Order: sequence, then structure tokens, then C-alpha cells
Amino acid sequence: MIIAIAIAAAVVLVALLAFAASRRRDTDAAVGALSRETRRRDRSEVTAGEPVAVGAELRGRQYERSVALDRIDAGSLEPVTSAPPVAYVPPDAETLGVTRRQFLNRSIVGFMVFSLSGFGAAMIAFLWPTPKGGFGAEITVGNVDDVKAEIRANEGFFYVPEGRMWVTEYPAGALPKAEAVYSASVLAGMEQAGLVALWQTCPHLGCRVPNCATSQWFECPCHGSQYNRVGEKRGGPAPRGMDRFAASVDGAGNYVVDTGNMFQGPPIGTNTTGQEAEGPHCIGQAGSHA
Repeated sequence: MIIAIAIAAAVVLVALLAFAASRRRDTDAAVGALSRETRRRDRSEVTAGEPVAVGAELRGRQYERSVALDRIDAGSLEPVTSAPPVAYVPPDAETLGVTRRQFLNRSIVGFMVFSLSGFGAAMIAFLWPTPKGGFGAEITVGNVDDVKAEIRANEGFFYVPEGRMWVTEYPAGALPKAEAVYSASVLAGMEQAGLVALWQTCPHLGCRVPNCATSQWFECPCHGSQYNRVGEKRGGPAPRGMDRFAASVDGAGNYVVDTGNMFQGPPIGTNTTGQEAEGPHCIGQAGSHA
């Protein structure tokens, strides 16, 4: 084993020595040597700085030097003089255009101004006073007795386009159950007027919900969600009952609905009135939740 290692080491050493010798020969070969004839010519060559005998033949640098001196003596070369300084003229801004730095600075400033403007507009819209009429404000639907008469004349439903809402009667006998489900703002209109104001939009995907005269329910034509007459969910994919508005009765006996104060509908399973479908459904039933 030791002998094999020694032989291997010797082989590597010999290879290194051979490589070094070859490199030395390459380097030596790169250094040239002047021939005897060249050295003789160099010794006989007259340098450019030494005087030249008349009639002697000029070579190399001596010839170039003599030609340059002849041109200077003949005046063919003019001495180089520096031009006078030119007055500074600022560059034209239109010619230069917009630099990259100016573009970036202006873009950043413009973005900041746009963002602050949007934020300011949102704050102004948030603080802007509520309009006096129309959706989003308080709407006087009418005298309580007149509203009930309209509901009965329209087979249990009264649509108020100004407030995008349905107004229906709420039975007085169901109020004890309603007190455990609805907020005080919604209960006020139910207790004082016996009415409930429902937003026309289905809480599933936002379709407008029409009434069904035969079943006496609200039935959504988009996906089949169904609600009883007071907007409590009875079937379909909707996540809750119909949303509703706060309402009250003013001193003149008018039913006033605040369309700017909306409340989410009651959860699935709420059925304070116990109303079942009173006839055929207008939309195919998609499922029921008691």
C-alpha cells in the first residue's frame, strides 16, 4: 500500500516537473534574439539627432525629420491657437423636454394630489347633510289609515317607489314574538302603526322582489327565495329575511319611514306571524325553512 502511494506521488511529481519545464521553454522561445546582420545595421545607422553629411542618403526617422523641418520652414503649417471663449447660453427647455427625474417627480406629486383629492371628496360626501327627500331620507308615506286602505286595495301589498320599498300590515297579535327579534327602531313603526317597511331588494343577490298575489308572499324571480308578507324568509337560498327600514308615526298621524336607517332582515327560521302560503306560488319553490 505504501509503495503504491509512493509510486503515485512520484508520477505526480514527474508530471509537475515536465509541465514546469515545458512552460519555461515556451517563455524562453518568446524572447527573441537579433541576428548578426541586424546588429551590424543598427551600429551603422545614424541617429536622428546627429548631423547628416551632405549628399548622404536619408533613412527612416532622419527622412521624416527632414520633411517636417522643410514644411515648417516653408510656412505650410500654421501654429495652433486656442479659440476665444464663447458666452454661455442656457439651453431651451422645449428642446430638452422632460427629464426622467422631472417625470418621476411630477408623477409622484400627481399621484399624491389625486389620492388626497379622492380622500377629501369621500370625507365631504360622508359629512354632507342627508337630502330632504327621496331615497336615503325620511319619507312620509301618508296617513296611517290611508296607507292601510292602500294595502288592502292592492291585495295586501303597497309599493312606494320613492323609497324603493314595500309597506305591509303587521298583525298586532304577533308583536310579543316580534319584540324578541326586531330592534326598537323597527318595532316603533310596527307597534304605533301596525305596518312594516321592507326594502325591495332580495338579500341573496340583490334582485328586486315582487309580491305574489296568490300565495300572499314575496317571491324572488331570480333564484326562488320566498318571504312571508312581513319579509321573513320561508324558502330559497337567501341568507336572511328581507331588510327593513326604521319607521314611526308623527304628530299628525302620518307613517314616516327613514330610508337612510336600514336594518338587516331577521335570521333564517324567524316566523313571528305564522303565515303560510295562502295559494299557489308564483315562483317554483326552491326549498323551505320553517
